[in-house]
Parts: sequence; structure tokens; C-alpha cells
Amino acid sequence: MSVLSAAIAALLAFLGVMSVAGGMTLAERKVSAWMQYRVGPNRVGPGGLLQPLADVLKFFFKESPIPEGASPAFFRLAPILAALPAILTFAAVPVSTPFSPGGKPLGAADLDVGALYVLAVGSLGIYGILIAGWASNNKYSILGGVRAAAQLVSYELALVLTLIAVLASAGSLRLYDVVLAQDSVWNAFTQPVAFALFLVCAFAETNRHPFDFAECEPELVAGYHSEYGATRWMLFYVGEYAAMVTMAGLGTVLFLGGPDVPFVRLADLPWWAGLLSFSAKAGAFLFLYLWVRWTLPRLTYDRLMAFGWKRMLPVALLNLVATGAVVALA
Repeated sequence: MSVLSAAIAALLAFLGVMSVAGGMTLAERKVSAWMQYRVGPNRVGPGGLLQPLADVLKFFFKESPIPEGASPAFFRLAPILAALPAILTFAAVPVSTPFSPGGKPLGAADLDVGALYVLAVGSLGIYGILIAGWASNNKYSILGGVRAAAQLVSYELALVLTLIAVLASAGSLRLYDVVLAQDSVWNAFTQPVAFALFLVCAFAETNRHPFDFAECEPELVAGYHSEYGATRWMLFYVGEYAAMVTMAGLGTVLFLGGPDVPFVRLADLPWWAGLLSFSAKAGAFLFLYLWVRWTLPRLTYDRLMAFGWKRMLPVALLNLVATGAVVALA
């Protein structure tokens, strides 16, 4: 792949993630309004479709002061560190089959260690949250940052063990090899325990309800970003929605065959059909995020931590051991 084509692929991936993340802000309100039998955004543009654009313009014109006693450099850096890893992680996700036989899958980058890249870069987002809490010179903010760090570390362990089990089944760290290994049957059926663990970890890793303790308004006055406003505050939520998009894409690749269509061989699947299939599966993941938020109550923090360490981690370890035994005996 030439430098120009690689740059174009990266730009398209970035624009795609940002567009879907912006659309999710509208979908969040539309779906919640539908579930609660009320009116959602319907004034800006046809059916309220331009509401995300209006929100962005509003944030650009709002003031974003730096609190007294805060660390200016780190205060400015934290929102970028929180948003950028989620966007960069999507670069390794294959979204469709190659344009031509023998080519590389459609995506920003086809890495031989794509899974390792996803785990390494995705885990960097926690630094933005911690730095935001510390640099704000606010006790509520730093408490929110520490709670978020403890939560992410707890559930990231189970997530890593779950991904290792799936990668062991495929025998490769390349994400498209994981897709090829599901040409006959998806991992959601061969690895149902890993699939269930991944779903729970996806909610905890993205700070989504019922695990949204990093920004629990009744307890922490908005948590780690309580001192942020305007575009800096917007970046935190862009990072959250971008992380949702990335986890949806990763879950699609790891457990639902990525661009795979049932009863059609991947080698015979045109790239546009694979892209539609991938988008539909990832869209189902994103809808699940919204559905759960407006259905389940928030857990208490002690139950959140106990569930991660006493339930999720042992089950993930047992699932990894069982997968290793099956792979070794196969």
C-alpha cells in the first residue's frame, strides 16, 4: 500500500468513526425518546437530523475557562488523550473483504499484530481520564478519575483474557485471520461464554450504563470532567462515543464474522456487501448500548468491583483454560 493510499484510508476511517460518533449523539436522544414515549430532537433540520451539527457549533462558541490552581498544560492535554486512543484503535479493524482477490481487507491498516495494537492503544484512554481529574485541582474530579481507573483496570483484565481465548482459536493476532476463521460458524456460537464476557466488558470499558461510575452525576458532580466546558468537554464525549463505535466494530470482527454473510463464502463476497453486513452488525451492537442504558438501573460501586474481580475474572480464566485445552487437543 502506497503512502497516499494509506493516508486516504486513514482519513476515511477517521471521518467514518467521527460521523458515526456524532450520529450516536442524535440516536441516543431519539432512542431514549422512543422508549419513554416522548418527543426527541425535531427542530433542527428535517426530523432533527442536524442537531449534532448544532451542538458542535454551540460548543465552539462557549467559553472554556481553566480553573484557578489547575495545571494548564495537562488540563488542555487530557481531553485529547481521552478521545484520540478510541479513534486510533479503529484503524486496525477490517470492515470488509478486499476490493480484489488476493488484496488486503478494507480498513485503514491490515496489521499482523492487529489485536495487540487494539489492546495497547485502546488502554491509553485511561491516562486522559486520570490526568483530567488530577489537573483540574478539584477533589470531585480526582475522585471521578480514580474511580474510572479502578473500573477500567478491573474489567480490562477480563477483556484481555477473553480476547486471548478468541485469538487462540484463530491461531493469529491478525484480526482478518479471526474473520476468516469464522467463515463456517461465528465465534458467538463456538465461544458463547467469551461473547457474553465481551459484551459486559464493552459496557464497562466505555463507561456506559449500568457501569457509568466515572461520571456519576448524583454522587460525583459529573466526575473527572466537572471543571471542563465547551469543546474540551465535547472531546470527552466524542471519545466515549468513538470508543463505543470501536468496541462495536471489534465485537463484530471477533464474534459475528465481521463482513461475513451467512451461507456465502468470504472469498465470493463483494466488498460492498461485506461493508453492509459489517455496518448492520455493528449497528446492532450500538443499538444494544442505547437499549441497555434506558432499561437497566445503575449498579452500586461495590457491586461493580465485586462483579469484575469475583465473577468476570474467574470465568474469563476458566474460559481461557478450556479454550487452550480444546485447541491443544484439536
